[in-house]
Amino acid sequence: MEENQSAKNIRIAKNTFFLYLRMFLMMGISLYTSRIVLSTLGEVDYGLYNVVGGIVTMFTFVNFAMTCATNRYLSFELGKNNIENVNKVFSTSIIIHVVIAIFIFLLGETIGLWFLNTQMTIPADRMVAANWIYQLSILSCMVMIVSVPYNAIIISYEKMGAYAYISILEVILKLVIVWMLLISDTVDRLILYGVLMLCVNFVTRITYQVYCNRKIRFIRFRYIIEKDIIKDMSVYAFWSLCGSAANVFAIQGQNILLNMFFGPVVNAARGVAVQVQNAIQNFSTNFQNAMNPQINKSYAVGDLDYMFSLINASSKYSYYLLYIISLPVVLEINVLLKWWLVEVPEHTTQFIQLMLAISIVTALGNPISNAAGAYGRIRNFQLIVGGIMLLVLPVSYVFLKLGYQPESIFIVQLVISLISQIVRLVMIKQMINSILKNKSIGIINEVVLPCLFVTSLSCLLPIVVKSHLPETTLSFWIVCVLSVFSSVICVYGIGLKKRERDFVNKKVCDLFILLRR
Repeated sequence: MEENQSAKNIRIAKNTFFLYLRMFLMMGISLYTSRIVLSTLGEVDYGLYNVVGGIVTMFTFVNFAMTCATNRYLSFELGKNNIENVNKVFSTSIIIHVVIAIFIFLLGETIGLWFLNTQMTIPADRMVAANWIYQLSILSCMVMIVSVPYNAIIISYEKMGAYAYISILEVILKLVIVWMLLISDTVDRLILYGVLMLCVNFVTRITYQVYCNRKIRFIRFRYIIEKDIIKDMSVYAFWSLCGSAANVFAIQGQNILLNMFFGPVVNAARGVAVQVQNAIQNFSTNFQNAMNPQINKSYAVGDLDYMFSLINASSKYSYYLLYIISLPVVLEINVLLKWWLVEVPEHTTQFIQLMLAISIVTALGNPISNAAGAYGRIRNFQLIVGGIMLLVLPVSYVFLKLGYQPESIFIVQLVISLISQIVRLVMIKQMINSILKNKSIGIINEVVLPCLFVTSLSCLLPIVVKSHLPETTLSFWIVCVLSVFSSVICVYGIGLKKRERDFVNKKVCDLFILLRR
């Protein structure tokens, strides 16, 4: 068992490396391309692209739920080493995702199209371009939906190297898009951008399929209707749907509310904020993605102790990673935006600060929720947590109707997310303890409290220093260094147990020995 777990840990470390390699390259290219796209398209067109694409994204909550089901069942069957069932799940998921793609197409061409042309705040001279972008977004969405089973099989087999390389290919193609936008001056650049993004999504989807067909040879699509598999996956997806629908409507609904009350320029600010949020959030997301397959596989073979140790580690370490990166960004976002963007849309600073705070609040709950996903009994969990998150949209609407600023909707989301995370932690704790009977894994004491102590203490020094310094390049570096130093010291001294500190010490010593050679 010791050797087996050691091999698993090595696999997790290797997969984490590939995912972080992917992340750094994608983050650098994405931040650069978003800067050029914003300056090339302008605030209005950039905002239009984000909000119009957001309408289509709202319809994808069905697909998100099915994606969770696909990932869970593929990893579960692989954990049991049942290749025949893996193939059945894979083939069944492709059929289901094709049906979902058709369903979203029908929703998009009816309800979505009506909403775009009657309810959105779009300049009259950009209405034709907005409709072009809408149709292209629907096609892109359908392509990505059909790609999900291929993405899932790569992740379930823990082929993170391939996943990283294909993702890097995707961002390089997006870099080519930027170059083509810069040299084009005879066509509508917004429409051209939509066409080129569709082409990139199509090339990426074909690449995933070709890789799976060549490298995972015993996995092949077969037109089979496995009623039991469809039933199990559909039930799981239905309850996941409750949670995913709430999150999608809350996030994308806010984007639409901003457009209805303030216009596309504010959508541009949110689009920039989303770019920053996604770039930073990937630091923790990639760590979680490397662990998730092992969590599901461990549950499949009944190795619950190892499974819950992974859940605790994933939750705590992903939080620390996200927090250490977020703190200097939150404090010095004004300087960063001035360096990054040619023109900074109004409200961007506040949007980024609030959205990163939301990411930090939700970081603890996401890995812990994998326990519910692996267990499979997610009905009550999704209904209650999803029901709380559904409050974001109506409460945000009330605040905007009363005349509050755009930032108010993110404050609403932050408060409701905090409540949701507390409820989520309580429910997961009860669920886990019921699985382990009289044995507790101590989520609150081992994960939540250390994270709260680290956050409370580490932010004090950089905030005080920031408040007493003028906004200069020197003060920027002082605050950033202090933020990282304070966070790392608190994580090491308070956030880690003795055995975890011993492990870190050993790795640091090994690194120094390696460098001296």
